[in-house]
Amino acid sequence: MLFKFGVTVIVLVAIVIYFVGNKDNGQVDDVILQLKDKVKEERGAKNYGPDLSKEIHENSKDGEASKLKVIPGHKYKKNAIHLCVVACGDRFPEISVLLKSAVILTSTPLVFHIFAEKELQQNFKDHLEFWPHKFRSQIDYFIYDLQFPNDGNGQKWKELFKPCASQRLFVPQILTDVDSLIYVDSDVLFISSIDQLYHHFTLFNSTQLAGFTLESEDLATGWYNRFARHPYYGVVGVNSGVMLMNLTRLRQSQFLSSVKRYYDEYHLKLTWGDQDLINIYFHYFPHQIFILSCEYNYRADHCMYMSVCKKSEEDGVKLLHGSRRIFFNEKQPAFKAVYTALKDHLFSSSVRYQLVTKIKRLLKDTEHTSCGKLGSNKDIFTKQLELNEVS
Repeated sequence: MLFKFGVTVIVLVAIVIYFVGNKDNGQVDDVILQLKDKVKEERGAKNYGPDLSKEIHENSKDGEASKLKVIPGHKYKKNAIHLCVVACGDRFPEISVLLKSAVILTSTPLVFHIFAEKELQQNFKDHLEFWPHKFRSQIDYFIYDLQFPNDGNGQKWKELFKPCASQRLFVPQILTDVDSLIYVDSDVLFISSIDQLYHHFTLFNSTQLAGFTLESEDLATGWYNRFARHPYYGVVGVNSGVMLMNLTRLRQSQFLSSVKRYYDEYHLKLTWGDQDLINIYFHYFPHQIFILSCEYNYRADHCMYMSVCKKSEEDGVKLLHGSRRIFFNEKQPAFKAVYTALKDHLFSSSVRYQLVTKIKRLLKDTEHTSCGKLGSNKDIFTKQLELNEVS
């Protein structure tokens, strides 16, 4: 296969062989360095593929055109679960807790796809490389620049609703070597094994290409059925904070071209940005959606007035979504308690003992709230953790 690297490289290899035969080690080292440099040069000039030793992949401004830039292929661990997040602004701390929550509750290999602003990229690399070997060896991670279509609306796409939230719409056309992945908002925590959520891909029928929970379990408090000024899925719409994305099917569908068209048509009527565009799409293509149960995207709306996610009372919450910044304020202290316990949790500590004990202790101070009562009396925030068999 050496012919792929050009005549110059072949000559250098021949020189190496000659000097090895004559035991001139100093000259051998020099020629090997030249060979390495030449291989890199040839690789770049002829585009034989990515340098897989690099974990930060930059998409240069010069490469932007009317199309999204495809990320080159990688070698992924067999049977790995792919998890995608987007980081802008001050979201690094909560995403670091999110990634920790995913890895400590499973023994399955994970691949993290992190789209981040440039100033955050090194933070992620430093953080993940500092993980204990047991967990670092369980993951692969790839960090990418943000990418939005260069269609005249690039900055608008970036600022749609929350900064960078619309990046998820374009992931299928960027990660073309990934078949399926889980996308979660930055303010989501796993409190059950990620395997449970990923298993739902096997339940998709032949037309379903994405999975979501409903936006509301209660018509009386539903947002879309009361306020939306555009089409939406079903009776109450869907929430996009947790998404199962069959990227292969999404690429083969009209999804991307449709959401661009819907943006042009409805942009003055969108309140929740990319989530609204997703709802519009599945209004017209309802046969393509798989509905997850509410415990896979549990929000304060499910408990702040009364318990409306009954499945969580039976099996416990599986993914906790701290939308509206409730992990950081005092509006829903039960949610903040779970986040705080996971943030402080040491990798070396037991989930079923130390973590669960701390969550229960912090929840004691939240029993004056509706969500806190469910946490203390029905153990909805700890039930899955106590069942976890990994640690």
